[in-house]
Amino acid sequence: MMEIRFYNTLTRKKEIFKPINKGKVSLYTCGPTVYNRAHIGNFRTFIFEDVLKRVLQLVGYNVKHVMNITDVDDKTIKKAHEENKKLNKITSKYTSEFMEDLQALKILPADLFPAATDHIQNMIEMISILIENKNAYVADDGSVFFSIDSINDYGKLANLDLKRQKQTDRVAADEYTKDNPRDFALWKAWKVEDGDVFWDSPWGIGRPGWHMECSVMSTKYLGNHFDIHCGGVDNIFPHHENEIAQSCAALGTEFVNIWMHSEHLNMADEKMSKSLGNIKTIPELLDDGHSAESLRYVLISSHYRSKLSFSSNKLDDARKAVHRINDIYNRLQGIISDGNSFPNEYDQFIEALVDDLNTPKALGILFNYLKELNRKIDNDKLTDEESSRGILFIKKADEIFSFLKDKTVIPDEIAKLVAKRNEARKDKNWELSDLLREELKEKGWIVEDTLDGSKCYSA
Repeated sequence: MMEIRFYNTLTRKKEIFKPINKGKVSLYTCGPTVYNRAHIGNFRTFIFEDVLKRVLQLVGYNVKHVMNITDVDDKTIKKAHEENKKLNKITSKYTSEFMEDLQALKILPADLFPAATDHIQNMIEMISILIENKNAYVADDGSVFFSIDSINDYGKLANLDLKRQKQTDRVAADEYTKDNPRDFALWKAWKVEDGDVFWDSPWGIGRPGWHMECSVMSTKYLGNHFDIHCGGVDNIFPHHENEIAQSCAALGTEFVNIWMHSEHLNMADEKMSKSLGNIKTIPELLDDGHSAESLRYVLISSHYRSKLSFSSNKLDDARKAVHRINDIYNRLQGIISDGNSFPNEYDQFIEALVDDLNTPKALGILFNYLKELNRKIDNDKLTDEESSRGILFIKKADEIFSFLKDKTVIPDEIAKLVAKRNEARKDKNWELSDLLREELKEKGWIVEDTLDGSKCYSA
């Protein structure tokens, strides 16, 4: 298996990836909180995770991917109250829309999408263990809090020095700043504003804290110790810090080997967020005429650990880049041969990707190669072998980036018929050439003979 290096937020350095089980990767990614439609800023993280998964698969790993759905928390309850609707009416709507957006952006689906409300009993069980271990305590109102003083290494993910931090007793809110780390809620006692959102527990009716949800769902489906946990930089504190604290205390294991986080997507130098009102959803962007491939290109064009500005200029550059890759792919279709080797540049391309997903470098290698291919085609100097290598390289790159428009992805069976017809034309076997043209037509493909050779398009 090829050596891969990832930047680990926990150790603050690149590390050689060593899976717990040979040939297999257990991957957990924090999914959406379904109180609103996810926006393009959210999808920066989901696209980064998609590329991560695709790279792992390309080098030969069998990836088990779990992405949770947060369908109960402060935000979802507030939304249900504002719209005077049942919680599940709100969350089911936005869960469906999220799945539509994943498909629209050609993001590979997770193997499992567990929802928090389906795992309440599992959460109660983990909270009970923490109370028994004296890592948690029950407050007067029936809420349960994790005691950060009960462990020695709280703050290790976010690199906090608790001695220098301002601290108060505890916090019930799901989100708060790392300037004020506190005992956090594992179980929240019912309040009037929660309405009919509550479950029975040994401590009274209430609901789980947000951080507890991911600890339970990740370990239930991936085991108490798994390979990679991902999210956005916003998740580092308090969410992932608290996950580590409660999971390690309850399970007595290392929990996760590598933590990976993507940076913000900014709009006009300002973080994109619902609270700032500067968001764009996927349907809005598609309705504006931007393709899924162009949106993927923008989100992949910068390294996942670098902040990325989202602008009309970036979208225009992405559209041109995607057009170039599709155009040369189409030009190569007509002169395809049966070769199965890759150009030297392909190895450089893969080396960039296995070095902490260096997508900008990988894209640079790919487009420099395509520029040279185009030059050779224009000067009628491209050999069949070079054409075949180009096709193979683009197809492999597309397994990672998914930049090819669906209609331009020609199945191997069709490509072989095109190659066979090209040979017939070279031999001036016009009868066979016409028969193959008809066969292609019956399969839904149109052949066009041009100066660059025969090209094939979906009918």
